Amino acid sequence: MPLAHLPRTSRLGRPPRRAGRTAGRRPAAALFCALATVAALAAAPSAPAATGRTAAATAADEASTVEVSVNAGVGLGTIDKAAFGVNHALWDSHMNDPEVTGLLGDAGVGVMRYPGGSYGDIYHWKDHAAPGGYVAPGTTFDEFMGSVRASGSQPMIIANYGTGTPQEAADWVRYANVTRGYGAKYWEIGNEIYGNGHYGSGWEADDHPDKSPREYARNVLAYAEAMKAVDPTIKIGAVLTTPGDWPDGIVGPGDSADWNHTVLSAVAGTIDFAIVHSYPGGATADEALDRTARLPGQLREVRRQIDQYAGERSSKIGIALTEVNSNVQMNSRPNGLFAADTYMTALENGVFNVDWWNVHNGPTKVETVDGDTDFNDFGLLSSGGCVGDVCQPAVNTPFHPYYGIKSLTKLGRPGDTMVASATDSDQVSAHAVHRADGTLSVMLINKDPLNSRTADISYAGYTPTTQSPVVHRYGRGDTDVTRVAATAGGDQVLPPYSITTITVAPHAAAAPVGAPGAPKTTAVGSSSATVSWTAPANGKAVRYEVYERLGSNAQLLGTSTSTSATLHNLPPGSEHTVNILARDADGRLSRPSEPLTFATTAPDDSSCLVNYRVDSGWGSGFVATVTVSNVGDAPINGWTLDFTWPSAGQSVQSSWNANVTSSGTRVHVTNNGTNAELAPRGGSTATFGFVGANDGANPAPRTFTLNGTVCRTS
Repeated sequence: MPLAHLPRTSRLGRPPRRAGRTAGRRPAAALFCALATVAALAAAPSAPAATGRTAAATAADEASTVEVSVNAGVGLGTIDKAAFGVNHALWDSHMNDPEVTGLLGDAGVGVMRYPGGSYGDIYHWKDHAAPGGYVAPGTTFDEFMGSVRASGSQPMIIANYGTGTPQEAADWVRYANVTRGYGAKYWEIGNEIYGNGHYGSGWEADDHPDKSPREYARNVLAYAEAMKAVDPTIKIGAVLTTPGDWPDGIVGPGDSADWNHTVLSAVAGTIDFAIVHSYPGGATADEALDRTARLPGQLREVRRQIDQYAGERSSKIGIALTEVNSNVQMNSRPNGLFAADTYMTALENGVFNVDWWNVHNGPTKVETVDGDTDFNDFGLLSSGGCVGDVCQPAVNTPFHPYYGIKSLTKLGRPGDTMVASATDSDQVSAHAVHRADGTLSVMLINKDPLNSRTADISYAGYTPTTQSPVVHRYGRGDTDVTRVAATAGGDQVLPPYSITTITVAPHAAAAPVGAPGAPKTTAVGSSSATVSWTAPANGKAVRYEVYERLGSNAQLLGTSTSTSATLHNLPPGSEHTVNILARDADGRLSRPSEPLTFATTAPDDSSCLVNYRVDSGWGSGFVATVTVSNVGDAPINGWTLDFTWPSAGQSVQSSWNANVTSSGTRVHVTNNGTNAELAPRGGSTATFGFVGANDGANPAPRTFTLNGTVCRTS
C-alpha cells in the first residue's frame, strides 16, 4: 500500500504491481447414465423459456451477435453483506467528507477498510499516530466510524502486526466493541506481511527479528487469542499470498515450505478468513481487464489450500479480497469495466468481500485513454491534485471505476443469489443474479472499444415475462449509471466499452419450496461421494436433485427423497461443483443451494504410484520432480505417463530424464530408454523433472495415468 498519495512504489521500495511480482476437463464417460443438461431443468413445470433471434436478423447483425446463456438452476452463492467494499487511508483528508459518504452509499458500498494498506502495520490507534507516514486531520478511528455508520456499512480493520502487539490489538477490539459498541466484526492481522523483506523485497513494516511465515503464523495465533478473549464474536483474518503472484511458491531461507502452506498449516484451526490481494497489471487497463480470467483459478487454489489444512472446518473459513485494482490506467473507462467484472468474478468464485484500492489516492502521471485524461490515480474519487500544469477535476469527482462499482447496484444486493451465466465471446463478460424479489438481472460488459454487440439471451430454470426488461447502462456519453430504453425487437444492443444490466420479471410466482441448506460432503472416495444438506425451513420439499455445474449448464448427478445422496461413477481425482435443488409436491423447483466443490481421491488399489513434488517456484514458474513406481505384481518394460494441468496457464518449458510433450493442458511423458523398466512391488522407480511456467495459480495435477492405469498419488 502506498504511503500518502504518492505512487505505490515510491516510499517503501515496493516492487511494481504486476503478474509474477518479479520482472480439467472430465472424460465424457465420467458419470452414470442418469444424465441431464439444461434440458433437465427445462422439463420442470417451472421450466425456462429461451428467447431467440428473429428470423429477420441480417447476416451483419448475426456477426455482431453474442449468445448469452443464463441458468438460474446453477447457484454460485449468495451476495454477502460485506461483498462490496473500499479502502480508506489515513493520509486522505477527504476520507470523511459528507459528500464521500453519500457517494459510497449510492454505490452500494457495505465495507470500509481502515487504516489503509501498509499503514496498518505502522498505525497505533490509541494516539492516532503512524511513525514514518503522514496522518491527515479528521481521520481518527472514531471519525472514520462516524462515516461508516452514516453510510450503513461496516468496517474491515487492519490490526497492527508490523510494529504492534497482540495486547494493542486486543485493546482496540475492547475500545471498538465494548466501550463504543461499534460491533466491528472483521479484523485482519497485518497487511501484506510477506512483503517484509523475507523474500528479498521489503515494503511492509515488520519489527519482528524473525520475519518468516512461521513467525507470522505463531503471532496470528497470539493475536487471535488476545482479541477473541475480549470479543469472541469477531472474525480474524490471516494474510496469504495470491497463487501465481509473487512470492507464491517461493521457499524462503530457513523455511520448509512457501508462505501459504506454512501459515495455513499452523492457523487453519483458528482463523475465520484468509486475505488475498490482486493487482493483475499489464501494459494497459485493457490487458488487466483480460487478466480477470486468471482470478477463478487463483481463488480456487486458495480454497484448495484451505481445504488441505482445515479439513471439515474449511467451510467456516471465508476468503476476502481486501485490495484490488488493475494498477494501470486506473481512472480510465476500461478500468471501470475491470472494476465491475472483477468484483463479480471474485464473488462468484467464493469470495465474501472485495475492497477497491482506494477511495482517494492522488495523480502520478497523465495520459489519454479512450479520449479521457487519465491520471494513473488509484482513487475512485478525485483528490484534486495536479501533475505539472495538468490538474484533476474538483475533489470527490468520481472516476470511471466508481461507476463500474455503482453499476453493481443494478445487478444485485446482499442476500441475492448469483447464478451461472456465460457468453460465446471473449469480448463480452456476463454475470447474473436472481434477486430476492424474484426478478433476474444480467450484467453484460462489452470490452471491445470499437464494436457494439447485440445480446441474444437465453434462460434456463427461469421464465421471464414478455414485457420489456428494465435496462441500465454505463457507457460513453453517460455521466452516471443510467436507465435506458430496451432495444426494440428483444435483443439488447451493447455499445462499445459499456456495462449494460438487463432485469427481467418472472412469468409466474416462485415455487413455495425454499432452497436447501448449504451442502457438505460426509464421505469421499475415488469414484463416489456422499453429500448431505438441511431441508428447507417450510417443509414443502418432497424430493431433492443434485446438479453439477458445467459452465452455465447443469448436469444431474443424483436424486434423493432424504437430505443426503451418494453420487456414483465419478472419475478418480476429479473435481466437482454441485448445487442441491428441492422439488415440491407439484414438481416445482426451488432456488439452488449454496455451491459445494469437492474432489474425489486417487484409487487406493492401483498398481502404480506417482509422487509429484514442486521443488521451487518464483510466482510465474517452477521446478517439479515426478517419481513413478510400479507397485503391482508384474514388471513393466516401457511406460508412458499422462496427466492434465488443472489450469490453462500451466505448461512444461523443458524437461530431463524423460521425453515430455504437451497439447493444450494435456501432458504426455515417455521413458527415455534408460529408465524404461519398472520392477514389481516398488522394486525400482523412474524419476524425471521439468521446468514449468504458470500464468496464475499453479495447482498440482490430480490424476496420473501410467500405461492407461490411473495411479495412486502421494
